[in-house]
Amino acid sequence: MAQRVAVSDGGNKKTSRVRVAVRLRPYMSIPDEKDEGPCVRGLDSQNLEIINWRNATETVKYHFDVFHGEQTTQQEVFLTSVKPILPHILNGQNASVFAYGPTGAGKTHTMLGSAKEPGVIPRAVREVFNLVKAKDEGEEWDYKIGMSYLEIYNEKVLDLLSPNSQDLPIREDKDKNILIPGLTHTIITSFLDFDKHFVPATLNRTTASTKLNQRSSRSHAILLIKVVRTRRVPPQRQQTGKLYLVDLAGSEDNRRTGNQGIRLKESGAINLSLFTLSKVVDSLNSGSAVRVPYRDSKLTRLLQDSLGGSAHSVMITNIAPEYKYYFDTFSALNFAAKSKLIVNKPFTRETVAVPVLPVKRAREEHEATGSGTEPQKKRQKEEKKDEQDGSSPSAHYHSLSEPSVMDRLIALEKLMMGCQDKDRLSVLKDVAQSRKEIQELKEKQREFESKAKLFSQLAGEKSMSKQEPSFKNNIAPLQRKQTNASKPNKQQAVVQPLQVSRLQPLQQPAVVKKQSVCVKKKEKKLSNLVESPEGKENMQENAWESQLDTSLLEQSRQKILHILNSGCLKELKALQQIGDKKAKLILGWREIHGHFTKLEDLIKVEGMTEKRFSSFMKANIVSAMGN
Repeated sequence: MAQRVAVSDGGNKKTSRVRVAVRLRPYMSIPDEKDEGPCVRGLDSQNLEIINWRNATETVKYHFDVFHGEQTTQQEVFLTSVKPILPHILNGQNASVFAYGPTGAGKTHTMLGSAKEPGVIPRAVREVFNLVKAKDEGEEWDYKIGMSYLEIYNEKVLDLLSPNSQDLPIREDKDKNILIPGLTHTIITSFLDFDKHFVPATLNRTTASTKLNQRSSRSHAILLIKVVRTRRVPPQRQQTGKLYLVDLAGSEDNRRTGNQGIRLKESGAINLSLFTLSKVVDSLNSGSAVRVPYRDSKLTRLLQDSLGGSAHSVMITNIAPEYKYYFDTFSALNFAAKSKLIVNKPFTRETVAVPVLPVKRAREEHEATGSGTEPQKKRQKEEKKDEQDGSSPSAHYHSLSEPSVMDRLIALEKLMMGCQDKDRLSVLKDVAQSRKEIQELKEKQREFESKAKLFSQLAGEKSMSKQEPSFKNNIAPLQRKQTNASKPNKQQAVVQPLQVSRLQPLQQPAVVKKQSVCVKKKEKKLSNLVESPEGKENMQENAWESQLDTSLLEQSRQKILHILNSGCLKELKALQQIGDKKAKLILGWREIHGHFTKLEDLIKVEGMTEKRFSSFMKANIVSAMGN
């Protein structure tokens, strides 16, 4: 059972405010554009200012936990903003780091970095392994580290470690923990092991080129590092800490990015999820009992623990200094200012493993010794074992009484772990009362043991005095009848396979009557059971193609293929069984994979199954030949 333990960091502090860091990327001026200079500048390590768009002679100032200027290195960003929250993971608490900002502001560079300048994600994972390695081996804790990696693309949760997986659901357990059933969880033992899984998975992330960014992220990527530590000695306490490293996709102005087609659809999904994220922050800061719209987006559902939840959270807001990013930068700074007011309530997630005691087995053995149906050899072995161990009725009493005491002790330990300070006195009274009851049980146990020894001595004297048993059983033991020899073998029925040639056609009666529905159903079932000589079941489906002229059929197929490869949205919708949604999917597939080489490639389009493709071909070929 999971226990919630309150956090105390240097006192009675049981809350943690979201830390907000702002990073300004270097100014990149293009010679062809009008050089207007930067619109943002830093004042010190915590303050910055931006030009007021209403009055160019004034500036708007902001105060944050940390401000990283243009010359700030990746190492400085990690040491000042991310490293302080990582030790909480090893104590069974959650932590999260996510990068926020407009597209082209440097979020992916901050989180991933490069080979020469690694970003937050590789540095944080390496630091987690260093913290585990630095722990004393005599601490009596075993550590296990695992990883999961996913992306949210067009409101679909996709597993990057298993790219062939479908949209995964998001669930919540009874302890309010967010779970994703089916998500791949890989155990890693070193940073090299992590790098071996992470680098190929990063290449599976959806990216594309826009006017503002050559390699723009089209999805939100979330890396989960899970640290589980288990105590070696009983009671085996287990603490679980999670680290969420989130690289958000940037908000986009489609007028400047030039998005069209599938890029426009991706941009709409990204902006909608970021708008929901802003609504969540506003609801948390309102201070009233309003509904927090976590469930309105997959992104906010997964960030539920990071914003207003139980995690130590750090948000790195990336901004750009150019004037063309002015309104995006202004909105990002306002969002960051609101986010730093959010208060989380971290706690330690701990599970106490209850030891499995052999209560049921001891009870069964006790009942079996009292019954006379047990075989003689098994009873003799148990009697010898009882003599060696010196146990008898008192041993059974001990095995039955000890589990109840252990259960009460474990229940009291759980109660002490989860109770508040004001309830400690009542718990201590219960502990004293339980100790008194345990002492009484021990005294009763000693009495039972002494009585058991007297019973065993009396039984030994009686066995020595009696040389022969008073009753002799001369009847031969019962023997099992040989059923195989007495009963003849039954002849098994041999089922002959159904053959077509044996079916005789029904003779038509002289009087013609209307065939009943039951007869029709029986004949239909019989025809389904009969297998054709060639073994093909779909001959009737493709029979309509064999009845058409080969040249006309090929001409119609080429005409349909030409429309699929070069037709616009209106021409694609003119095809039979192709609506607006299916036409847009065909355009998107054609933009990514190129032209259709054959009509059967249409099955690769999302939602187009083989059955739908067959009906599509039949409807369009008949329509083309009719025209």
